[in-house]
Amino acid sequence: MKRYELRREQLVPASLDVVFHYFEDPGNLAGITPAWLRFEIVRSTDERVREGTEIEYHIRWLGVRLPWVSRVTRWDPPRSFVDEQVRGPYRRWHHTHSFEPREDAVAMTDVIEYEMPAGPLGRLVHAIVVRRQLEAIFDYRASRVAERFPAGSPGGPSSRGSVK
Repeated sequence: MKRYELRREQLVPASLDVVFHYFEDPGNLAGITPAWLRFEIVRSTDERVREGTEIEYHIRWLGVRLPWVSRVTRWDPPRSFVDEQVRGPYRRWHHTHSFEPREDAVAMTDVIEYEMPAGPLGRLVHAIVVRRQLEAIFDYRASRVAERFPAGSPGGPSSRGSVK
């Protein structure tokens, strides 16, 4: 299976505790997810993310409603956490969220390692649709995070990343 990686970095002008606190609240996921995905949380085992938390949600992809369950498999507050797909559209989805304090800001890094199902067909769908959609989702997320934590300090928000 071909493994893909999406990596995004964003400088967030806020304290480490404030930024981490925002991302440990499952209720904030909908606000940083594009409306066209029709993201809906069905249940979360915890009000605040911690190791073992499971979040069940639905998305709509190309008109098809897809269930997705993620579990937090590593928890190292306020520096990082990992969520992995338990059930969903990918063969594998491993998302590492890292937070590193900088002067008057936090360097936030997302690394998603994923594999498509369906062999050669999955690779084709990735090349035609999925890669661009993931980039658009994380572009949207970066813009929403920048709105939530507006620039007001030196080195305001910036974002860069790639899909391999």
